[in-house]
Amino acid sequence: MGKSVYLSKGAVCACVVLAIAAVATIIGLAVVYDREKSKNEQTATPGPTSTPIPTTPSTPKEPWQKYRLPDSLVPISYNVTLWPRLEPNKENLYIFTGHSAVIFRCEKETDLILIHSNKLNLTLYDGHHAKLTGLGGATAPPLSETRLEIPTQYLVVRLKSPLKVGATYELFTEFVGELADDLGGFYRSEYMEDGVKKVVATTQMQPTDARKAFPCFDEPAMKAVFHMTLLHPHGTVALSNGMNHAPVNVTMDGIDVQRTSFDPSEVMSTYLLAFVVCDFSFIGSKPEEDVLIRIWARKKAIEERQGDYALEKTGPILAFFEKYYNSPYPLTKSDQIALPDFSAGAMENWGLITYRETALLYNPGVSSNGDKEWVATVISHELAHMWFGNLVTTRWWNDLWLNEGFATYVSYLGANYAEPTWNMKDLIVLNEITGVMGIDALASSHPLSSKEEDIQKPEDISQLFDSITYSKGAAVLRMLSEFITEDIFSKGLQTYLEEFKYKNTVYTDLWRHLQMAVDKAGIKLPNTVEEIMNRWILQMGFPVVTINSKTGEITQKHFLLDPDSVVDTPSPFNYEWFVPLTWIKNGGPEQQYWLLNEKDTNADLVLGSSDWLVANINMKGFYRVNYDSENWEHLLTKLSSSHRDIPEINRARLIDDAFNLARAKMVNTTLALRTTKFLDKEVEYMPWKTARNNLNYFYLMFDRSDVYGPMQAYMKKQVTPLFNYFKNITSDWKDIPEKHTDQYNQVVAISTACSAGVAGCKELTTGWFREWMSNPDNNKISPNLKSTVYCSAISAGGVEEWDFAWSMFKKATIASEAEKLMDALSCTKQPWLLNRYLEYCLDPQKIRKQDATSAIVSIAGNNVGQPLAWDFIRANWRHLYNEYGGGSFNFGRLISGVTRRFSTDFEYKQLLQFKEDNAGQLGSASASLEQALEGTKANINWVTLNKKEVLDWFNNEASSTR
Repeated sequence: MGKSVYLSKGAVCACVVLAIAAVATIIGLAVVYDREKSKNEQTATPGPTSTPIPTTPSTPKEPWQKYRLPDSLVPISYNVTLWPRLEPNKENLYIFTGHSAVIFRCEKETDLILIHSNKLNLTLYDGHHAKLTGLGGATAPPLSETRLEIPTQYLVVRLKSPLKVGATYELFTEFVGELADDLGGFYRSEYMEDGVKKVVATTQMQPTDARKAFPCFDEPAMKAVFHMTLLHPHGTVALSNGMNHAPVNVTMDGIDVQRTSFDPSEVMSTYLLAFVVCDFSFIGSKPEEDVLIRIWARKKAIEERQGDYALEKTGPILAFFEKYYNSPYPLTKSDQIALPDFSAGAMENWGLITYRETALLYNPGVSSNGDKEWVATVISHELAHMWFGNLVTTRWWNDLWLNEGFATYVSYLGANYAEPTWNMKDLIVLNEITGVMGIDALASSHPLSSKEEDIQKPEDISQLFDSITYSKGAAVLRMLSEFITEDIFSKGLQTYLEEFKYKNTVYTDLWRHLQMAVDKAGIKLPNTVEEIMNRWILQMGFPVVTINSKTGEITQKHFLLDPDSVVDTPSPFNYEWFVPLTWIKNGGPEQQYWLLNEKDTNADLVLGSSDWLVANINMKGFYRVNYDSENWEHLLTKLSSSHRDIPEINRARLIDDAFNLARAKMVNTTLALRTTKFLDKEVEYMPWKTARNNLNYFYLMFDRSDVYGPMQAYMKKQVTPLFNYFKNITSDWKDIPEKHTDQYNQVVAISTACSAGVAGCKELTTGWFREWMSNPDNNKISPNLKSTVYCSAISAGGVEEWDFAWSMFKKATIASEAEKLMDALSCTKQPWLLNRYLEYCLDPQKIRKQDATSAIVSIAGNNVGQPLAWDFIRANWRHLYNEYGGGSFNFGRLISGVTRRFSTDFEYKQLLQFKEDNAGQLGSASASLEQALEGTKANINWVTLNKKEVLDWFNNEASSTR
């Protein structure tokens, strides 16, 4: 249960008096702010003591030139009052005003206070930007200087004498900031409802943007208690981490507003702070429940019951994690709010979780089963953080992988509990692990855990929010849970959380507690948990394990998608891993063995003349597997004759491993293609989806060449039985398949069949779409099939279909429906429509800032749109960088998405030129650009080596009559 701490009436009245007295001064600063934000960021905010601030040198000498806070001061609590204006001022700026008092303790003698402040204009007190007061009998030394250090984002307060060690002080600041639409810090989200523009004031603090809302010690280890007060217009509601008290009517600067205060937060990091002012409505749990659960969204979304599914599943998932962690939910309430504009998928703010609308809202009549799964897994991910990340927090961002990788892994456990028929524990392989292996097989990948000293600047931190952190982190923790068992993994977590609750940790603390659980259970491991796992987190990449079934020899080697690439990143373990090898022979019981060296031999792996062996059962380990040629042939025979004898996940893994081994020149490309021949008998989702994903690479490389025709003919042959299978089990497309993964595979069947030209497919989808065009108010297309139908019809059509879809997109009141239409608009084959769509991406009134990256990447996925998108990116890079934020979580995805097709020397040179032209303006896209260069080089080599062989194989298979 959360603690309850209340302010006295006297303290509240004092805050109100201070607020009223300061308002006139603060509002006047809006004009100053408007002028100053356009100035060069290397100059100080003007004021009586301001002096020009030099650029931070490459080797910092002064404390304020370093990006990490000194350890001399520790915050205890904040008392923050903010007043966001939901209408623009005379300068057409949306602003917020406020004041903050932070109480801190002096741990080491210092005459310097450094506190983060970014893009805030501060009121001057007697020539200073802050007011310092001693508490508990301590005397505050006079201030000698206050100024803003722009490069490192500090308010620098120099004192005439040192602070006393052990004493506590209060630093008071008053400020004005812009309530911008930049999706970071305290920002503005807009939407239209009944023809009226509505404005929401909301937050996204992670990783380093709390300092944009008020001056604070903005590092995860600087935990404190937050007392929040929000001033807001009548007719709106204010929310924060703590429970909101009843609003009080007050008059501020002649304006009647409401003041809402909140229960103080638990001790927590600044990045978990959240507050929202909106006119949303909510649905909530029953009063007798131990934890109050409220789902907040636009009024129409709540009226349409789009929040019902989230409310239905939040309670059970919370209960699951309480049992899994053996720890009660630490707070009294869980607010979850769906925002029209949000940069991430969701954010785990303690007690007030913020979401994109697509991640929280679900409408059974309109949304697909994929939308439903996304809502369940995202809710589960964020609720997992309530303990792992919020209650116990990693000390610094270099261990972000532990926080996010863990939440990603256990989100599948929580979703599996909430929806036990969905097979979520298996879907993690397809959704998370398969894709990230392609990234981690690049020489430009990075280890999961970085050194603290290597992660300093905000842009360094932002680059860590990538698929390695989330998906590989999940994969290696899943692997650990598998070899020590899920029960022991859970027991280790329980003692870890109990020891470190409300504190900060490093990853070795978790290893220690898991080792304690392993030892207590008597589980025998070849090395300690720390020794095993450090090889998976402190070096990048993963191994390919090669099994010789004739001799029993096993070898491991660092797997690189391009074997000719140069690995510059040193490894403390010489790129060797402790590998938990599992396998089955001839469909028998699973066996396990630890590969601890580069090479070993195990007689149990030796096969007879007609035996077969498949390894890495259900993809429990984060590694690929190669076999000797004889076992590969036996496996291909088994797939052709009795494919169900091989577990479904491993059928998918054989395809994925073979295609990637072929790209790495470890097996022949035709062997990889042969793993798809059994698909004309396969009806399960995971093998088909994996094959589609891998063959998509062939489309990217060859859809502008003479390979395309024979490849299409082969795919038509393979997918026709699957298309007919779903046509039959759905009674000619009238019914919805019962199984969750069958609903997914029906989509695969139709999309593949239509793109390959299967008879009747395109007529089916365009017919459904035309029927909708004739009656726009009655869309009878099955929600599961909408994405495929929309794309197929728009691809086959022209401006009439595109304009209709655009009009439906603009009218859509359900976010998941709008997202499907937005993606489908990129499917047109008309270049002028694609160029028009790209231009729309620069207009937030047409395409929201949060969606611009996705729209551009979708256009680049179209072979007609790819060169248009690349030209657009190059022509508008500076605008995108400045307006959409170089530190955005998905900014790097823009580069990777637009360059996936690059496979010529000319395109490689264009990339190099782009890197040179935009040096210093790449931000969080820097790593993605290096990966794009490496990937392009590998594509060039692969196409040169394989094109003729691939063309011959498809020609032969397309014409065969088997």
